[in-house]
Amino acid sequence: MSRRSCLHTFSEGNPMPQFVLVLAVVALVLVVESVLRARNYNGKKHNVIFMGAPGAGKGTQASRLAKDLNIPHLSSGDLLRKAVQQGTPTGDEIKSYIEKGQLAPDDLINKMIAEELSKPNYKDGFILDGYPRTVEQAEFLDDYLDEDNRYITAVVELQVDEEVLVERIAGRRICGNGQCNASYHLKFKPPLVPGTCDLCRRPLIQRADDTEAVLRERIERHEQRIVPLLQHYHHQGTLKEIKGEGPLEEIYDDILLSLGI
Repeated sequence: MSRRSCLHTFSEGNPMPQFVLVLAVVALVLVVESVLRARNYNGKKHNVIFMGAPGAGKGTQASRLAKDLNIPHLSSGDLLRKAVQQGTPTGDEIKSYIEKGQLAPDDLINKMIAEELSKPNYKDGFILDGYPRTVEQAEFLDDYLDEDNRYITAVVELQVDEEVLVERIAGRRICGNGQCNASYHLKFKPPLVPGTCDLCRRPLIQRADDTEAVLRERIERHEQRIVPLLQHYHHQGTLKEIKGEGPLEEIYDDILLSLGI
């Protein structure tokens, strides 16, 4: 019997429509993919920290890795803003420092991070972005995780030349209409009409901390702060230095390779 005859006989003898079979196959593929993600590709738990200067692409790469490994991505900045907005006890304490123009002390930030990492969904791995920022915070994190038989498996530092960072960030523009907030870039995503939002035709503006002068100050402060932190993780043997320039896909592949995934 020919292959076509076999398929024809199967279709006639099976009341299940072919499109249902297709849906079943797709569902099976999704289940297998979910299992692979749940196993983090190689059965290893990944507790990864992303580091890099403003504009290095930490958030972009961290979010993608978290999605592919099916583990939570914890951005300290997002967590801080959420705590302040919700008016939690820790959030109210942090807000009081912000209103005074001061940085929240390490012990307060550490408390906030520890509270979050104690939740069940972080037990099988996590991606940290924006924390720790000091050696003291790193040492606290080491001790906190050690009490729960966990540890940082890798620290990914995205290395990007300062001039590339300036080009990335200083070229950002947003719509001045607070209800629109569409984003653009003078080089990578320019508006159809220079200086004007494509969606609502309002003028575009540049955030105060996106100007070149402010950005270079932020980069300088970052470099001063990051050196001892990188040394801390270098001594632990967990530091992975990744070139953060070029196509996003290539950068991501380099990250996976460094993590043994």
